[in-house]
Amino acid sequence: MAPLTTRFPVPSDIECAHSVTPVNIGTIAKGLGLDEEEFDCYGKCKAKVKLSAYQNRSGDASGTGKYVVVTGITPTPLGEGKSTTTVGLAQALGAHFPELENKVVACVRQPSQGPTFGIKGGAAGGGYSQVIPMEEFNLHMTGDIHAITAANNLLAAAIDTRIFHESTQKDEALFNRLVPLKKGERVLSRTMRLRLEKLGLGDKPIEEFTQADMARVARLNIDKATVTWRRVLDTNDRFLRALTVGQGPAEKGYNRETGFDITVASEIMAVLALTTSLGDMRERLGRMVVASDLDGNAVTAEDLNVAGALTVLMKDAIEPTLMQTLEATPVLVHAGPFANIAHGNSSIVADQIALRLVGEGGYVITEAGFGADIGFEKFCNIKCRYSEYKPDCAVIVATVRALKMHGGGPEVVAGRPLADEYLSENVELVRRGCSNLVRHIENIKKFGIPVVVALNAFASDTQAEQDAIKAASLEAGAFEVQVSSHHAHGGKGALDLAEAVRRACSGASRFDFLYPLDLPIKDKIWAIAKEIYRASDIKYSEEAEKKIELYTKQGFDKLPMCMAKTQYSFSDDPKLKGAPTDFVISVDDIRASVGAGFLFPILGKMPTIPGLPTRPCFFDIDIDEDGNIIGLM
Repeated sequence: MAPLTTRFPVPSDIECAHSVTPVNIGTIAKGLGLDEEEFDCYGKCKAKVKLSAYQNRSGDASGTGKYVVVTGITPTPLGEGKSTTTVGLAQALGAHFPELENKVVACVRQPSQGPTFGIKGGAAGGGYSQVIPMEEFNLHMTGDIHAITAANNLLAAAIDTRIFHESTQKDEALFNRLVPLKKGERVLSRTMRLRLEKLGLGDKPIEEFTQADMARVARLNIDKATVTWRRVLDTNDRFLRALTVGQGPAEKGYNRETGFDITVASEIMAVLALTTSLGDMRERLGRMVVASDLDGNAVTAEDLNVAGALTVLMKDAIEPTLMQTLEATPVLVHAGPFANIAHGNSSIVADQIALRLVGEGGYVITEAGFGADIGFEKFCNIKCRYSEYKPDCAVIVATVRALKMHGGGPEVVAGRPLADEYLSENVELVRRGCSNLVRHIENIKKFGIPVVVALNAFASDTQAEQDAIKAASLEAGAFEVQVSSHHAHGGKGALDLAEAVRRACSGASRFDFLYPLDLPIKDKIWAIAKEIYRASDIKYSEEAEKKIELYTKQGFDKLPMCMAKTQYSFSDDPKLKGAPTDFVISVDDIRASVGAGFLFPILGKMPTIPGLPTRPCFFDIDIDEDGNIIGLM
């Protein structure tokens, strides 16, 4: 491919994306060493990579590549360029070092349409460091998020339907409908066989079932007050946060209060991101806990006999989507959980495939959402536990703009012009704000990983401001600090960063988790609050205390914690900037994502479906007379 041609000033993201004609995706796939039967093309620019791409190489003696995670400081609402840095670093390594051609893969999340049409825009990167075609990347892509929405809402419908039918039928009639008699034989689905085994009835002939046996099989006795499973959609809509279902005349008396989450907060999204195979995904979907019964026992998707159908809806979604950067380096796009209300990382499956494809001497660059206090912490304590991969290096992205905000600068608001403090030199503001960066560096080092600071350069930065950041970072223990201009120059602008990452990966990583899983729930929450946030105390609501007691009784207390918290502060107060100490965090609720494999405490008032701002991004999105999308960013 010809070298990337850049312009200055940098055009809009969509103009940069259109400045390059994408390479046929089949060429990208074959360059990676994929055989034709290991991928299916979705048009000219996307392909689904089959799980066999990993399975066929799982015993390969060529080994796996270096594993690099990109994280960031506590961001402004504008974002600090973490996705752009991930893509720019991949372009630098894969397109500018001949020995690394076809040996570098970026693994990123699929963007939600919530922020794409809401406040932040897409997540393809920016400027001359992007995944292309950016329209296909930012919109429907290959339909994975729609599959999750369908599966999630099928399960929601199954819950309310089961409550309804159990309340209107007697035991034997209900059993005969669930295990029908056809041509003299009972029809037992796979999922019903699993339920019989769970109840200890797997070896007992059905014709010998007593009335009590039939009742145990047929009745889940869901306590509707304990239903935690909510419906989802991939749109920011604050008016669906709380509502009542069952208002139709046929459902009179069966109404209950519930609400919607955004699709990327669904446990099914987390299952997709943390699964390791199709069989593992089937088991995880079956383990998902949706409610408790009247005796306080967990009710799962398998109990509802719907886990197999969920897996069918997700069978294509488990395959990562292969795309490319502006410099034709490969990208695997898969899963899309938010880091503030989910675990915020792309999939284990994508990492598995990528690490095998690049082989020894190659590099896989993955991204952890939002700041290192949430996305990176969950990458280490949740994703790495289940993948058993250990990162060789962490890259933390910082900007002068964000550090000025943390140093006491005026509020940064999306859609509002930046204050003068952000456009003119103010070294003292930067120095004060470096407290935020320093804490993130210290936290990353607690996991035993070398830290490279990527200073994402803006035109308004000055040398003195950048020097202040370098000095603070190195004093805090950063391996190296490099200024990067990949937004303006593509991979060429991240060459120094790429060299620093290669040097950091050449050393030994002493990766370890922050806490052991056998600690009680409260102790694991405290480990994160004390070591990562630096809180002085935790306040639990009455509801949270009840959930801790319930989940401990149900045997879920050995799971890792996935803290749902604002991305704008180390604390649960988004207005508390910098590196605060001696604050109290509030755990208002705790939910169980047993299928995904974690509990998630909700800190403060944390909505699980965002709202739209006064002027959403959709104001600028349109289509021209030639069918070209305009205004997408």
